[in-house]
Amino acid sequence: MDAASDAELVTRCRAGDQAAWDALVDRYARYVHAIVARVYRLDSHDAEDVFQEVFARVFERLDTLRDGDALRPWIAQTARNCAVDSLRRSGREVPVDDVPEVVDDGLARLDEALTVHAALDRLCPSATRSSIASSAATRATARSAPSSSCRPARSRAGSPAASLVSEA
Repeated sequence: MDAASDAELVTRCRAGDQAAWDALVDRYARYVHAIVARVYRLDSHDAEDVFQEVFARVFERLDTLRDGDALRPWIAQTARNCAVDSLRRSGREVPVDDVPEVVDDGLARLDEALTVHAALDRLCPSATRSSIASSAATRATARSAPSSSCRPARSRAGSPAASLVSEA
């Protein structure tokens, strides 16, 4: 699949295109995991749970997104909300003074890395881009990539499961 715009992916996902959903998850999986694991410092178990919750919400609420080009900030906000909910449920205390600076700086770096990564997708075929993958743009998210068990599962009907589960 060529590097479709976010708006094109949203339109195709809304029409039930499984390949578009897979591309959307592939495009944002590392970004979501980096937000929850690196920015909010969730442990690996909580990060995987939040990762699953984020994509379940995205799947369930994709029709509520007014502008397909706003997908990235919408997913980022969903990830932040889910991470904060997880922290609240765990009772973990986070100093209020530390959160805005760390979160804003971390998200800014992740957004920049994702922008560069998307530009590389448009400029280079995936085979060529794989040789560029060690660049500074991808290093920011590569350190916290989700495990292979953090992939949305397909339901028996062949569409993404509304509740995402780990594949074994």
